[in-house]
Amino acid sequence: MFRGVSRTPPTGFKKLTQILVIGSDGDHCQPQMYEAAKLVGDQIAARGAVLVTGGLGGVMEAASKGAKERGGLVVGIIPHEEMSYANPFCDIIVPTGLGFARNYVTAYSADSVIVVGGGAGTLVEACVAYQKGKSIVALTGSGGTADKIAGTYLDDRKVVKVMSASTPREVVDLAYDNALNGKKGVKYFQSVARMI
Repeated sequence: MFRGVSRTPPTGFKKLTQILVIGSDGDHCQPQMYEAAKLVGDQIAARGAVLVTGGLGGVMEAASKGAKERGGLVVGIIPHEEMSYANPFCDIIVPTGLGFARNYVTAYSADSVIVVGGGAGTLVEACVAYQKGKSIVALTGSGGTADKIAGTYLDDRKVVKVMSASTPREVVDLAYDNALNGKKGVKYFQSVARMI
């Protein structure tokens, strides 16, 4: 584990809240899921938060489109080496060239995570965020991973309980209000202390 120097932000500096939206890719994103994710993106932008996604299609594209149409800032962290793979609604594109390992970058970049639908890749991202003690909110009724993990702990360590809500506005409210905003959760520190 990298041990760098943690820095205190300058006085008067306010970090923007970064909310990651994860879920079904373009091949598995049903129309109602796309619309729900678009509304999630819209609500993130309305709160003045930065939307972070995996930068590709499906839920990622829909959330990006919703945020962009609201005038929000959209960051796409893509698994490819070329920026051209990103959806057209990304303001900032981070081409990692890491393939599925980019899920670690997306999860580490978030203050909180919203899950809309999703499959195995979504579950991996949620697990990474879980291990880091980040707030996770599932949009119930969107199917897939979101419905499976809503209201649960992802393992017996009980690091953070996956919260749930049934509307895009409610999931964003929970994600925003519970965002770590650069701070690690108490459960994360407790788990690290047990490992030492």
